[in-house]
Amino acid sequence: MALFEVRTYPVSDGAMDEWAAFMESTIVPFITSKGMKVEALFRGAEDPNVYVWIRRFENEAHRQDLYKAVYETDHWQTNIKPTVRRLVDVENAVVHLVEATEGSPLK
Repeated sequence: MALFEVRTYPVSDGAMDEWAAFMESTIVPFITSKGMKVEALFRGAEDPNVYVWIRRFENEAHRQDLYKAVYETDHWQTNIKPTVRRLVDVENAVVHLVEATEGSPLK
């Protein structure tokens, strides 16, 4: 059964447009090139500083393998991580690991 991450990020005041563009132009292409599956990207409709996205993994071992393939690279550490830390309050990000129910459209 697939494992999903539902990630909620508090984005710095006034930085949502920059963050959403950075996600779509830089982060998503990089992580998908490493094998991660991004299912959805959202910005808050009521809170302009909330960003939510969903990733899909085969299982926990697959998730850990892809974490290493992405986050331990020089490219992530040098080119992506500094911008993430500037635009997102990473210490207050929330990550939920969830599994689909039988009736879920995402599986």
